[in-house]
Amino acid sequence: MRHEPVPLTRHLRVYAYRAHTVLEFRGEIDIAAAAEIAPALDLVTGRPGARVLIDLRPVEFFDCSGLRLLHRARARVRESGGRLHLVCTHPLTLRVFRVTGLTRLLPPYPTPDAALEQAEAASGSPGG
Repeated sequence: MRHEPVPLTRHLRVYAYRAHTVLEFRGEIDIAAAAEIAPALDLVTGRPGARVLIDLRPVEFFDCSGLRLLHRARARVRESGGRLHLVCTHPLTLRVFRVTGLTRLLPPYPTPDAALEQAEAASGSPGG
């Protein structure tokens, strides 16, 4: 199956890792950055059976626009029968996730490997 290339933005880096597409958000994720990221996010998360990992470790600021992106990504991946994992280590962002309840819907992990290993353990499938 042929996929369209994902457009590059200054707030997003996209690459493959362990059979997943990684969307690495970067810098300040506010309304302007969200508008930049959304088309690429929609392209990746709309693929049937998408296996996506969102990495927020390079994020310096994250507001409600970023939360909307995560909720949208989660909904789109679930609709297409895929899987979505979240990596985040920033204490203030993690606090926002806990307060808003996002951690119950999309638990954050400290590294991509930790997220994928947890998913593999839960599904019983080796090799992610």
